[in-house]
Amino acid sequence: MLRRLYDWVLHWAETPYGVPALFLLAVAESSFFPVPPDVLLIALSLSLRKRAFYYAAVCTAGSVIGGAIGFFIGMKFWAFGQGILFHYVSKETFETVRVYFRDYEAWAIAIAGFTPIPYKVFTISAGFFQVNFSVFMVVSFLSRGARFFLVGGLIYLFGKHIRNFIDRYFNLLTYGFAAILIGGFIVLRFIK
Repeated sequence: MLRRLYDWVLHWAETPYGVPALFLLAVAESSFFPVPPDVLLIALSLSLRKRAFYYAAVCTAGSVIGGAIGFFIGMKFWAFGQGILFHYVSKETFETVRVYFRDYEAWAIAIAGFTPIPYKVFTISAGFFQVNFSVFMVVSFLSRGARFFLVGGLIYLFGKHIRNFIDRYFNLLTYGFAAILIGGFIVLRFIK
C-alpha cells in the first residue's frame, strides 16, 4: 500500500497540479500522511531545475503550516492525534519524545524537522506537551527549510546525476548534516 501511495504522489509531478500537490502533500505529511514531500520535491525539481528553490520554498511553507496543524491536533484533539501518533511510534518511543522535549525543546524540533524521523510524531507531540508555539514555529521553519532547500539545491547544482545519490543516501546525508550542525553549536558554546 505504501508503494501505491508513493507512486500516486509521484504522478502529480507529471500534471499541471504539481505545485499545489507539493504544497498539500507537505501540509499533510507534517500532520498525518506517511509519504514525505521530498519524493515530489525531487521529481518537480528534476523536471525544471531552475525552479528547484521555488519548489523548496513551497514545500517549506506547506510543511510549516502542516506542523502547526499537527501541533493544534496534539493540543486540542488528543483523542484523534494519538490515533495518528501511535500508528507511527510505540508508547515507549512517545515517552522518549517527551524526554527530548523536556530536555532539548528546540533541538528536538530541529532534529525531527531536518531528519527522516516522521515529523508528524513531533508536531502532534509538541502540541500535546504544550511546547512554546513560537519556538516550535521558528525552529520548524528553519529545520524544514534547511532540509528542503538542501534537496532543491543539490538538484539545482547537479541535476539528474544527484537523484540516485539522494535516493540511496538521503537518511545518511541528513543524519550527517544534523551531526555537523549540532557539533558546530557545541563548538561555538565552548568558544564563548
